[in-house]
Amino acid sequence: MAWFRKEKKPRQPLAPRLDIPADAWEKCESCANTDVRETFQKNFNVCPACGFHRRLRAFEYTAILLDEGSVEETEPDIRSVDPLGFPDYPARLKKARTKAGEADAILTTTGTMDGMPVNLGVMDFAFMGGSMGSVVGEKIARLGQRSLEKKFPLIIVSASGGARMQEGVLSLMQMAKTSALLSQLNERRIPYVSILTNPTTGGVSASFAMLGDAILAEPGAVVGFAGPRVIKQTLGQDLPEGFQTAEFLLEHGMVDSVVHRKDLKRTVGQLLRHMSGKPVATGWAST
Repeated sequence: MAWFRKEKKPRQPLAPRLDIPADAWEKCESCANTDVRETFQKNFNVCPACGFHRRLRAFEYTAILLDEGSVEETEPDIRSVDPLGFPDYPARLKKARTKAGEADAILTTTGTMDGMPVNLGVMDFAFMGGSMGSVVGEKIARLGQRSLEKKFPLIIVSASGGARMQEGVLSLMQMAKTSALLSQLNERRIPYVSILTNPTTGGVSASFAMLGDAILAEPGAVVGFAGPRVIKQTLGQDLPEGFQTAEFLLEHGMVDSVVHRKDLKRTVGQLLRHMSGKPVATGWAST
């Protein structure tokens, strides 16, 4: 009687099943939008749903701003030491180098931007929160000195929680060192562009980050010296909505422009050519 019984065959899927690994997905920290990692990467790690600018590593900013094949790292061998004998500082440095894969909280390079030679320093928040220690100040000073000697424009991308407490007053001295070097660039009319990313706070915001001939910021970046909680307790009153965001600072004249990450290279290149009095590169104006 088998011919009275209908055999059930497993239904075949209409489309082949795609095995996507779990780590292929990314989640926006702002709106919780979840998408394939490649989608974020193609959009410069900016959320396609809400436009939130997620953090980038120093080498990623370098790849965005400088021409491919032109990048050359400067001062790669400088390392932080423990001048004050601060408890557990050597262990924290070792852990940070292992985690971040960088020598310290800033990557300094020389290269070209649309064919124009520039010097670029990019802070890396992944290394101890982008804290400014003696190495950060020294590498910025040496990069600035290179700009003085070669008359190349200087660009610094900031991402920092402030001075590195493990180095005490030596860290605070980097504010004066970098500021003095930037004043020499200003005297010789060598352009300096500062780019503020999320976050730019503490001693970094109180020194070289806010001394640019042009100061740009990414959308939504938090920029300030002390945190809003400390300021609120000090003033004893509520703070305005959006306080310390890039848009708030633009409205109050503290930054010159808020620029989407995908437009950074074009905008900085335009500014540097204007300030240097150099012609636009062939084919650049149409991009």
